[in-house]
Amino acid sequence: MAKNKNRVQVILECTEQRESGVPGISRYITTKNKKNTPARLELKKYNPYLKKYTIHREIK
Repeated sequence: MAKNKNRVQVILECTEQRESGVPGISRYITTKNKKNTPARLELKKYNPYLKKYTIHREIK
C-alpha cells in the first residue's frame, strides 16, 4: 500500500502566549491534508503555561 503524499506534518504554536510575554512555548504537532486545507490551520488547544484553551496557528 502506497503512502499518501498529500498528508504533511505541521506545527501549531500558541498566538496569545507570544503576545503576552509569558516564558515558554506551547506547540503541538499534527497532520493535515494539503489538498483539502491549503490555508494555514487554526485550532483551539490547551496551553499549559497560561492554563487555558487558546488559538494555535500553523507555523512554517
